Amino acid sequence: MSYLLDNWNQVAALAGQHLVIVLVAMGLSTAFGVPLGILAARIKSLGPWILGTFGIFYLIPSLALFAILVPFTGLGLEPAIIGLVLYSQLPIVRNTATGLLNVDPALIEAARGMGMTRAQRLFMVELPVALPAIVAGLRVAAVMSVGVATIAAYVGAGGLGNLILRGMQLLYPEMVVAGALPAAVMAVAVDLAFVALERLARRRVAAGGREGAAPQAENLAAV
Repeated sequence: MSYLLDNWNQVAALAGQHLVIVLVAMGLSTAFGVPLGILAARIKSLGPWILGTFGIFYLIPSLALFAILVPFTGLGLEPAIIGLVLYSQLPIVRNTATGLLNVDPALIEAARGMGMTRAQRLFMVELPVALPAIVAGLRVAAVMSVGVATIAAYVGAGGLGNLILRGMQLLYPEMVVAGALPAAVMAVAVDLAFVALERLARRRVAAGGREGAAPQAENLAAV
């Protein structure tokens, strides 16, 4: 712990760099993964192909995937970001598709009966109901990204993995701990943040269901 205490400013700077890598990767992963999940749910024949493709990337060891990308991207942030995005797609796409497929058909029929277009049903009914499942997929991807980002130091991406790599090369356990401990704390903090978001999403879905029950009861009473 002495290395961590004596070099806290360096560790803090690398932790900030690590967090930026994860945030950028998660932003891109969400931008790609959620639409692909919607596509997988909408086009049933395409779903297995999308999930199967990203399942292959998920099975490749992270260091091997980074090494495969280096000849095309060079060393630095690019292979790290691309690798993290590819790794994150499977849980995000799968959970988005699962959440949409599990929406109560009665809700969709009610929305169709109100004259909503397909896009309106998606954004106003299906996605809000599927939100807890989507957030759960983002949670898995984000926690995994924090861990995998440490390995990205091998391709020159920086972050806390630098300390772990250098500590292993120098046989300096305290330097390894100085990189691993903040990464573990960051992973736990990210997990707790997404747990809170998931609970909030579930409460909003439950509240929306209760609010929607009153108008339906009034309509039935009028009939």
